[in-house]
Amino acid sequence: MPPAGTIARGRKLSAIMDQTYAIETKHLSRHFGPIRAVDNLTLRVPQGIIFGFLGPNGAGKTTTINLLLGLLEPTRGFAEVLGFDCSTQSDLIRKHTGVLFEHSGLYERLSVKDNLEFYARIWRMPDGQRESRIQKLLDHFALWDRRDEIASNLSRGMQRKLALARAFIHRPRLVFLDEPTSGLDPIAASHLQADLLEFCETEEATIFLTTHNLPEAEKICSQVAVISNGKLLAQGSIDDLHKARLSQQIEVVGSRFHDSLLSSLAASEGVRKVIRRDRRQLILEIDADVDPAAISHAIIASGGRIEEFRRTGSSLEDVFVKLIEGEE
Repeated sequence: MPPAGTIARGRKLSAIMDQTYAIETKHLSRHFGPIRAVDNLTLRVPQGIIFGFLGPNGAGKTTTINLLLGLLEPTRGFAEVLGFDCSTQSDLIRKHTGVLFEHSGLYERLSVKDNLEFYARIWRMPDGQRESRIQKLLDHFALWDRRDEIASNLSRGMQRKLALARAFIHRPRLVFLDEPTSGLDPIAASHLQADLLEFCETEEATIFLTTHNLPEAEKICSQVAVISNGKLLAQGSIDDLHKARLSQQIEVVGSRFHDSLLSSLAASEGVRKVIRRDRRQLILEIDADVDPAAISHAIIASGGRIEEFRRTGSSLEDVFVKLIEGEE
């Protein structure tokens, strides 16, 4: 149990927190003996977006989700999900959220439609709403024509779509998804990503997504957070993370890239690294606030000739690796 007074009891955290956020935590921590699985996590997840929660294995992602669902008590700090206190109103949180983790929750001997019928009845959906909701979901995930087929006969990709439909059956305002495209071929994964983007918009739901597929996160997430060793390293849009965490990379094609020119560039202020790929190509890593034009002037002043000069893009994977390496 958390220390006395750690969590604001008997009052709505919404008096403190802005309800434009689906999730908000403040100094949230969970310790298992000497292990700090979640360490002083302060996080805000806006409503109505796909939010990527990224980190290496053992970073604290699963523990964080269990805290948000009220399945674990925090050691200290507090969290609010959909306006509900995670420590005192966890039943209401689970009522308004959907979850899809590693286990799909499907009954393989039931038909596609009966799987959703079963879960809709668990959620006590009225008969009329239940039928229309099932059809809408199966239509959306292109499963209506296979509604009478046994779930075990579906491909892995189709089973994953059915599992997503199961998570969305009760119109949750927030859905936790753990590696939703894991094990799918690129085409099936791409279709599922498109489904999630469309569904997030049409259902006006928030999706909290954990994934090791960084190109996927870059493609579909409006914001991401990076966690390692239980600590939040960064949060924001993909562009925000690029601007805040990465240097610029410049590619130069030309000639007369002699050793003295390379030494002069490497000694220049703001230049982190100079790599000569071959006689005609240089790759430079420079600080984010350095004007690339100054680099081109320096090359020309040192006798080099420039035929092409361009800034190359960096990926979310580059950001992720730099953040994790910096933490280590």
